[in-house]
Amino acid sequence: MTMKRRDVLVLGAAAAFFVPLSRSAFAATPLAFTDLYEREAQLSPLALGLTGDVVEMTGYMAPPLKAQASFFVLTASPMATCPFCETEAQWPDDIVLVLTSTIITAVPFNRPIIVRGRLDTGFEIDAETGFVSLIRLENASFERA
Repeated sequence: MTMKRRDVLVLGAAAAFFVPLSRSAFAATPLAFTDLYEREAQLSPLALGLTGDVVEMTGYMAPPLKAQASFFVLTASPMATCPFCETEAQWPDDIVLVLTSTIITAVPFNRPIIVRGRLDTGFEIDAETGFVSLIRLENASFERA
C-alpha cells in the first residue's frame, strides 16, 4: 500500500495531537503572592521550582515611577502612591518587579490586572531601574482582570 502525501499529512497532524506538551505550551502556571515566600525573605520551594517557567499572577500596578517605563511593580493590594515617592509609605513585602519588552500604559492603581511572564528568582539589582529584587517577571504582558 502506498501512502499519498495527503495521508502522511493527516497522520502526522493526528499524531501531533497526541504528543504531550509541557504545561507552559498551553498556559501560564497560576502563582499567588502567598505562594512566593516560605518565611520572611526565603523563597518557597514552589517559587524556586517555577523559576524559568511562565507564570500568571493577579494583583495591582503600583503607580509607575516614571513615564515611558518598560517596568512596573505588581502588588497584592492597591497602592495609591508610588512607594518610592513617599518616604512614609511602607514598601510591602508582597511585591514583584515586572519587566516588559515594551513601554507600558499605566492602569489605575485600584484595578486588578493579570500578569504573565517568565519567573526569575534570586537577588538581583536591575541595571536600568536600580531596583533590588528577589522575584521578577520578565518579558511580561498584562491585561485587566
